[in-house]
Amino acid sequence: MDPTYCALIVCTNHTDYPTKSHKTGLWLNEATHFYDELADRKLPYDIASPKGGMVPIDEKSIDRRDTINEKWYNDPTFRSKLENSLRLDDVNPDNYQILYLTGGHGTMWDFPDDPTLQRITRYMYENGGMVAAVCHGVSGLLNVTLSDGSLLVTNRQITGFSNMEEKLVRLDEEVPFLLEDALRKRNALYSKSLIPFLPYIEVDERLITGQNPLSARKVGRKVIEEMYEK
Repeated sequence: MDPTYCALIVCTNHTDYPTKSHKTGLWLNEATHFYDELADRKLPYDIASPKGGMVPIDEKSIDRRDTINEKWYNDPTFRSKLENSLRLDDVNPDNYQILYLTGGHGTMWDFPDDPTLQRITRYMYENGGMVAAVCHGVSGLLNVTLSDGSLLVTNRQITGFSNMEEKLVRLDEEVPFLLEDALRKRNALYSKSLIPFLPYIEVDERLITGQNPLSARKVGRKVIEEMYEK
């Protein structure tokens, strides 16, 4: 196995909504479903977050009857990596071939303006790595500039959590901005599924994005296909 084919899975540390009492964080299946695809290949992986340490899990994402969530959340290695995530500042992007930004509403606060996340994303993308993101995790791509000064997302085929989905989960008044609007503002070629909450992904060379939680497995599958099956 090529040791450089390691995945860096990045999660949020943010838990609070401005007015809601329940907590946000990582939407669990966006990590577990993606990793479940990598696990078939026995790919080594690390989990990181802006501050490192415990990755908070959105309470609402644990309740679901999801056998893949159960499998990995109760897996000692996976759980330990979630509870002791690497700090992004301590990550060496040379060690990874795949960067994957998980979602959960928390990412809307701590992903978009994180300079280390931007640096790692730029470095991996410009050095032949695969950059993938799902749902609100796509917010981490918004402000990534490449070495030539252009924005990574400009004129790229991209998806992410839609305005309609945000309204349907009644959090459009809570988030600091609407992801679909922010992507369009940066001239990303945004597209989405005709029906909200159905799996939907976009592929633009080495940039793979998924619209919503149910898209995480498709993103993982596409990453594997691009890395191994071409």
